[in-house]
Amino acid sequence: MNQSPSLIEQGISRQHLKKTVSCANVLTLAYQSLGVIYGDLSTSPLYVYKTTFSGKLSLHEDDEEIFGVFSFIFWTFTLIALFKYVFIVLSADDNGEGGTFALYSLLCRYAKLRVLPNHQEMDEKLSTYATGSPGETRQSAAVKSFFEKHPKSQKGLLIFVLLGTCMAIGDSVLTPTISVLSAVSGVKLKIPQLHENYVVIISCIILVAIFSVQRFGTHRVAFIFAPISTAWLLSISSIGVYNTIKWNPHIVSALSPVYMYKFLRNTGVEGWVSLGGVVLSITGVETMFADLGHFSSLSIKVAFSFFVYPCLILAYMGEAAFLSKHHEDIQRSFYKAIPGLAVTSVMLVTTCLMSLVMTIVWKQRTITVLAFLISFGSVELLYFSSCVYKIPEGGWIPILLSLTFMSVMYIWNYGTTKKHEFDVENKVSIDRIVALGPSIGMVRVPGIGLVYTNLVTGVPAVFGHFVTNLPAFHRVLVFVCVKSVQVPYVGEEERFVISRVGPKEYGMFRSVVRYGYRDVPREMYDFESRLVSAIVEFVETEPGTEGEEGCDSLRMRKEETLEIMEAKEAGVAYILGQSYAKAKQSSSVLKKLAVDVVFAFMSTNCRGTDVVLNVPHTSLLEVGMVYYV
Repeated sequence: MNQSPSLIEQGISRQHLKKTVSCANVLTLAYQSLGVIYGDLSTSPLYVYKTTFSGKLSLHEDDEEIFGVFSFIFWTFTLIALFKYVFIVLSADDNGEGGTFALYSLLCRYAKLRVLPNHQEMDEKLSTYATGSPGETRQSAAVKSFFEKHPKSQKGLLIFVLLGTCMAIGDSVLTPTISVLSAVSGVKLKIPQLHENYVVIISCIILVAIFSVQRFGTHRVAFIFAPISTAWLLSISSIGVYNTIKWNPHIVSALSPVYMYKFLRNTGVEGWVSLGGVVLSITGVETMFADLGHFSSLSIKVAFSFFVYPCLILAYMGEAAFLSKHHEDIQRSFYKAIPGLAVTSVMLVTTCLMSLVMTIVWKQRTITVLAFLISFGSVELLYFSSCVYKIPEGGWIPILLSLTFMSVMYIWNYGTTKKHEFDVENKVSIDRIVALGPSIGMVRVPGIGLVYTNLVTGVPAVFGHFVTNLPAFHRVLVFVCVKSVQVPYVGEEERFVISRVGPKEYGMFRSVVRYGYRDVPREMYDFESRLVSAIVEFVETEPGTEGEEGCDSLRMRKEETLEIMEAKEAGVAYILGQSYAKAKQSSSVLKKLAVDVVFAFMSTNCRGTDVVLNVPHTSLLEVGMVYYV
C-alpha cells in the first residue's frame, strides 16, 4: 500500500497546493463545514423515527422495537458514516477533491482507461497527474489487464459512475425539501390550527431564500449557516441528554447490537422494510466526500468525529428515550420522508469504486479489499433491499430523476465522442497543407486567426470548409484546442502547450489549452495576451534547426517574435465551427432519436463556445458544418 498522507498533507487547499495548515485553520474550516455539509444530516432526527414506524411497523411501537431502531441508527452512523467515510473514503481524495468523479478520475489515471478521446502522453506529465509509485501487485495488474482487454467494461464503469452521480443529484433535489418541510411541520405541535397548505408555502419561501444565498459562494453560505447549524446541534444534543435522563436512561443499553437482532426477530418482514427509514439518518453523508474541494479532509474529519457524530447520537438517543414513554407521539410528530433509495444507491457505488481504488491505487491485498467490500457492501445491500420494497410509496421519484439525469449525461458524452471521431476521420493531413506552400494557397492578410478545434493533431475539417468559401486567412494562424484532462486542476504555468504546425515560414501554431474537471473555462481573462505570450515564449525557447548559426538563430527568433506582436496589433479573429450533429441515414431509430432530437436540443440550449471563452462578438467568425455520426 502507498504511504498514507500525513495530517498536514491532508490539509490541501482548493487549488491543490500542498501547504502547511495550522490548527486554527483546521478548526476554522471545520466550523465552516457545519453550515455547508452537515445541514441535511443534522435535521434528520426530525423525520427518521416517523418514517421508520410508518406502515405495518406502527403496530410494533413497543420499547423493544424503539430500542432496536435506535440501535440500528447508532450502528449505521458508526459503521457507514464514521468508519467507512471518515476513516477510509476521505483518504481517497484526488489532489484535494472528493466525490464519485474524483474516485473515477483516480481509476482512469492509474488504470490507463483513456476515456477522453483527445488524451495525450504529455498530459501525464502534469504535476497533478502523479500516479504514485510505479510498482504493481498481482491484483492491481490483473484488474488493469481486465479493463484493457475488455473495452466494454470501461464503458460499463462510466455508466456505473454516472448512475452514482445522478443518484446523488436526485437525492440532493429531494433532501433539502424534506428537511425544511419536516422542520416547518414541527410548528404544528405548537400551532395545531396551522393548515398543511401554509406549511408548504412557508417551506417554499425558506427554500427560495436558502438557494438565493448560495450564489454568493460557499464561504458566505458557511458564514451564515455555520452558527445556525452549531446552535441546532447543541440544542438537540442537550435535549437528548435531558430526555435520556428524565424518561428512560435504560436506552443506553440499546447501543448493543443485540437489539438489532431482537428487532428483526420480533418484527420480521415489517422490520426489514422499515430499515428504509433508518437509512435516512445518514442522508447527506456523501456530501462529506463530495465537498473536499471547499474543505480539507482533516477539517471534515474533525467536525464530524468530535462534534456532529456525538451530537446526533445523543439527539437520537434522547428521542428514543422520549418515544419509549410516549408512543402516541411517533406518528404525529413530523413530516414523513421519502425512502432513501438514492442514498443507498450512492453508498453502494462508492463502496464498489473504493474497492477498485484500494486494489489499483493503494495496492492493497485481496483479503483487505474483500473485507471492506463485504463488511460495508452487505450492510448497504440490506438497506437498499428495504428501500426497493418501498418504490411504489415514493421511491420511484429519485429513480426517475436519476435516470433522466443519467440519460442526459450519457447522450451528451456519446454525441461529443462521435463528433470527435468525425473530426478525426475528416481532418486535413499536415502533408497536404505543406504541399500548398507557405501561402497555403490563400491570401495571407495581417492579424492572428484562432481556429478552435477538438483535435490535438492535424488540421480540422472546419478550416478547409472555411478557406473553400473564403480563400484568405491571417498571417499568423493558431489552431486552438480547449480540452479537459483527468485531473481536478491545471496550474496556469501548465495551461498552454504550444507546438508548431509545418515549417517556420508558414506561421502556423497549435495551442492546446488544458483544464481540469474542477476548473472553470470561462475564467479566461485576457486570453489573447496569455496565448500570444505563450507563443512568443515558445518561439524564443524553441531549439534551432541543424545548420543554423547562433546569431542567425537569435535574429530569426526576434524577427518572428516581432511579426507575431505586429499581427496581434493588427487584430485577432476567432473562427468557430457552428456544428450540427445528425445521425447517419443507416442509423437505428434509437440512435436517430438520441442524436437528432435529444443531443440536438441540448446542443442548442447549452452555452456556446463563444460565451464560455468570452469571445468578443466583433472578432467572431462562425462556420456552419454538419457532422454525420
